[in-house]
Amino acid sequence: MPRPWNLDTLKEWDDRIRQVVDSFGLNCFPQEFEICDQNQMLGYMAYSGMPAHYPHWSYGKSYEKLKTLYEYGVSGLPYEMVINSNPSLAYLMRDNSLCLQILTIAHVYGHNDFFANNFTFQDTRPELTISNMKVRADRLRDYIEDPSIGLRKIETILDAAHALSLNCRRHRAIRKLTELQQRERALADLEPPHDPYAHLHPPRPREEPDLNRVPLEPEEDLLLFIRDHNPYLSDWEQDVLTIVHEQAQYFLPQIETKIMNEGWASYWHHRILNALELPQDLHLEFIVLHNQVIRPHPGGLNPYHLGFRIFEEIVRRQDEGAPRDDDRETDATRKTGDELIFDVREVDRDASFIRRFLDEDMMRELDMFEHEAEGEDRVISRVSDPDNWEQIKQTLLRNIGMASTPVIRITDADYAHNRELMLSHGHDGRDLDLEYAEKTMAYMHQLWGRTVHMETVVDEKPVVLTYTEDGLKAQAGGDGESED
Repeated sequence: MPRPWNLDTLKEWDDRIRQVVDSFGLNCFPQEFEICDQNQMLGYMAYSGMPAHYPHWSYGKSYEKLKTLYEYGVSGLPYEMVINSNPSLAYLMRDNSLCLQILTIAHVYGHNDFFANNFTFQDTRPELTISNMKVRADRLRDYIEDPSIGLRKIETILDAAHALSLNCRRHRAIRKLTELQQRERALADLEPPHDPYAHLHPPRPREEPDLNRVPLEPEEDLLLFIRDHNPYLSDWEQDVLTIVHEQAQYFLPQIETKIMNEGWASYWHHRILNALELPQDLHLEFIVLHNQVIRPHPGGLNPYHLGFRIFEEIVRRQDEGAPRDDDRETDATRKTGDELIFDVREVDRDASFIRRFLDEDMMRELDMFEHEAEGEDRVISRVSDPDNWEQIKQTLLRNIGMASTPVIRITDADYAHNRELMLSHGHDGRDLDLEYAEKTMAYMHQLWGRTVHMETVVDEKPVVLTYTEDGLKAQAGGDGESED
């Protein structure tokens, strides 16, 4: 029979876990916990974990869907949810057993340490996370209550902004140049590099840059560009775009580090609970619960499983002295396994993490394979053998984090000298889903107020998509006849 628990019991276990966390060298924000029931957890899930959020119909729809799936037993609820804030806030389910509460508390400290130290989260200003969410919610509610604006106008622009919010700069560690710096770089590119053999080489023509072009360089932040360059947007519309963009920037690092984040938390809850020397009944339950968390998902990817196994393998190989492809350390300077994974936790995101540490031996050990549709069935197309493991790894890299979101850039805000918008799709071998492309361009057309074009590739042929008030049309290569 499960052991009973109360708040005092959880506080005692939290104190013990904090001591172990400190002894392992985890560097966490102060941690706060809130006990919630199933309905509260469903609400937090619909609001992406936030205790306060602005209203929008999509959150109500999400809540009703999650509640229905839960009540009919189709899906369960998470053991916990953690917010990237300082102090960190986590929610624990009231119905969890004592062992499950202990495991989730330890798991939370793993997430906490990751939020506090991974480079992708350094610009999220965690000390302002909760207050910023409340301020944005208040601003949106003020607009809704304004008789000249109202709910219908707010939801219309929120629909468009939500759909475009992840079309933004992905590499936050790369500093964005100001307009003046872009202009200076364009002028500097006109000066050819010194060529000591210029008398032997034919002169190469250089095209004068159009310094009046807007944007001067392709722009990935779609919402911010529209906010700053559409003169017909009102102040409240610009503010709504700002609010949605800022919210997306909070979630972007979590999208980019899902495998690392869950793997890191799972690795440390395993280490922490083993160090606690649990009573036998709790330890046996912990083994069952831990295996449920990190078990592989047949035909799919469990980020807890993959992240946990990679961190575990990094430590094992490092402590056993197994060489790596990028190993340049001498015996005197070689780091321990724990020292190495702390460095990895700080400087990597999912793409670099998998690229560096998921090798052929590990992929074969994890039985990783690739499958594809064949009629109404799915068949295995590749397995992790010497001929195919690299292709499977590349497929994985193209479908994690933001890599699964197409790269759309604004290249010209005055196309055809008629303030029409020209977009460019960064084609990586995957064609756009034309249904989604049409919806995206419709929202761009709504926010920009003029015709929107997009250059892309469909079936290995260049295509220009054009969205007007009459809908979407495609023109092959920009020269062929248009078709609906």
